[in-house]
Amino acid sequence: MPAVTVPLRLVKMHSCGNDYVYLDAIGGPALPPGVDVGRAAAELSDRHFGVGGDGLIILYRAPSGRLGMRMFNSDGSEGLMCGNGLRCLAAYAHAEGYSPEPRLEVETKAGLVRADVRLRPGPGGQFAVVTVDLGPPGEIRPREVTLGGDGFSPAPRTYQGTYVFVGNPHFVVVVPDIVQVALAAVGPALETHPVFPDRANIEFVQVLSRSRLRMRVWERGSGITLACGTGAAASLVAAVAAGLADRRASLVLDGGELEVEWPENASVLVTGPAIEVFRTTYTRPLPGPR
Repeated sequence: MPAVTVPLRLVKMHSCGNDYVYLDAIGGPALPPGVDVGRAAAELSDRHFGVGGDGLIILYRAPSGRLGMRMFNSDGSEGLMCGNGLRCLAAYAHAEGYSPEPRLEVETKAGLVRADVRLRPGPGGQFAVVTVDLGPPGEIRPREVTLGGDGFSPAPRTYQGTYVFVGNPHFVVVVPDIVQVALAAVGPALETHPVFPDRANIEFVQVLSRSRLRMRVWERGSGITLACGTGAAASLVAAVAAGLADRRASLVLDGGELEVEWPENASVLVTGPAIEVFRTTYTRPLPGPR
């Protein structure tokens, strides 16, 4: 099928280096029906031939009148939700006047998510700090995953971790020294392990103190990223469940820090910056159906 050309209003935003390309389908044109959205997401996310990012997020007005979000990973697969991506979307929507109130609700494939946008002074002017309410964890349980012993990697290794669902699936492994983790090799093997039929985001966590955790992440469908909002939430939940952390802690990521709080019998809250990088109009042809 022929490619489709339509000018798109795009915004690049990031939180702690976890960057996404945003398509504003409220203030500009939406993707036309003839576009293969997954392939378009992969092309736009390409850091050499596209705009560049960990994925594509589409902002639209839902039939209910609320803001809506669709999130695609850099490989073109669609995700249920994205914590950092939603926080940036909330900051942008508030700045554009799509949600005049700083407390807003966003419809996602994981359900309705609430966000709270606050402005703070910075060196280059004001910037947004956004708290997202991910709701209570949907599932928390110990999990054991063994890699190797398959002829290609004859020495098996078992990873003891915690499976946590916070809008999307995570497998969190606490380690004594995060520097020793070969994330690029272990991440994809754990993500696609048969024990996770829908694949999983993979987090390795080192406990620095009860209120400070170091985390690295292999994101489902995107690979190594500098930060992950739901991953930070899952990491704190896993650490609290194991008795290793307090219910409020700083998560130190490759790209910055997020504050995570999980009050007893309550929602998980993730707070951090939401930074706009640039805006552009994209006019290159987009892929049609295969």
